[in-house]
Amino acid sequence: MSTTVELVEVGPRDGLQNERRPLDTGTRAELITRLVARGARRVEAVSFVRPDLVPQMAGAEEVMAKVPREPGVSYIGLVLNRRGAERAARTPCTEVNIVVPVTDAFCLRNQNLTVEAMLGHAAAASQVARDAGMRVSVTLAVAFGCPFSGRVPLGRVEKVLARVAESEPDEIAFADTIGVGVPRQVRALAALAAGDARVRRLRFHFHNTRNTGYANAAAAARLDADGGTVPGGVVALDASVGGFGGCPFAPAATGNIATEDLLYLLRGEGVPLLGPGTPDPEGLARVGSWLGDRLGSPPQGLLLRAGDFAPTGPADSPAATGN
Repeated sequence: MSTTVELVEVGPRDGLQNERRPLDTGTRAELITRLVARGARRVEAVSFVRPDLVPQMAGAEEVMAKVPREPGVSYIGLVLNRRGAERAARTPCTEVNIVVPVTDAFCLRNQNLTVEAMLGHAAAASQVARDAGMRVSVTLAVAFGCPFSGRVPLGRVEKVLARVAESEPDEIAFADTIGVGVPRQVRALAALAAGDARVRRLRFHFHNTRNTGYANAAAAARLDADGGTVPGGVVALDASVGGFGGCPFAPAATGNIATEDLLYLLRGEGVPLLGPGTPDPEGLARVGSWLGDRLGSPPQGLLLRAGDFAPTGPADSPAATGN
């Protein structure tokens, strides 16, 4: 028994926001178009933040004016406050993602606010989005560990989770922002969410900084099978085409888990995917290569290098078991 997984493609936002070479709005819209053509159905497309602080995300409205409008495709805009939600509501975005760090040290460095102040901004942004008929996701950043505070006690995450759940968002995500998490933490955080009836849907965001991102994703995909409880039986997993992205406060970060590599893992494990159609791992790997050429940076995903491998015979056949 496996949890059903919903893939969330975050390459156009988290994959680009820390790259040294900003891409123009036309190229960013073309990236989204290519991702949708290869099966992406839920895409974190843009970030409605100040362009002087995050120039890689400038022109969010222009990007959204150029994205394909296809049935079954939803677009997420990241926002940090009421103003960002108001901007998102005037675009084809169908949901907002609000980021709330769980430690003051990270929140102050990243958003120049305490966690308490950020919770107020999140509530205001959430109300704007709901009034506009948009879905609301809230991501609890550095839930697995903080680059400034170190290990984050589970009780600290639980307190912030409880405050966020007061506004009853459509989805709550736990982010391993700096790539320090392990599967044990995935299960512990999922148990926190399962213990709060106000959590409607669960989502995870993993980085592969210490080569544990895919192990964590596999653990999230097995929560039901391992005795955990997942709201609605569905867990959303973020991934970035080519494995691009990362946190500016994580030294030597290798980026997000790559969408194409995650798809290979889930397919091999027989994990059901939510939604019509199946994304194309090899096609997505080629999108990652295309993106790398424009960024002047090689993809971190490995499927592009190694190629796909889909055995047609039984897994226990002699050909499959030989060394």
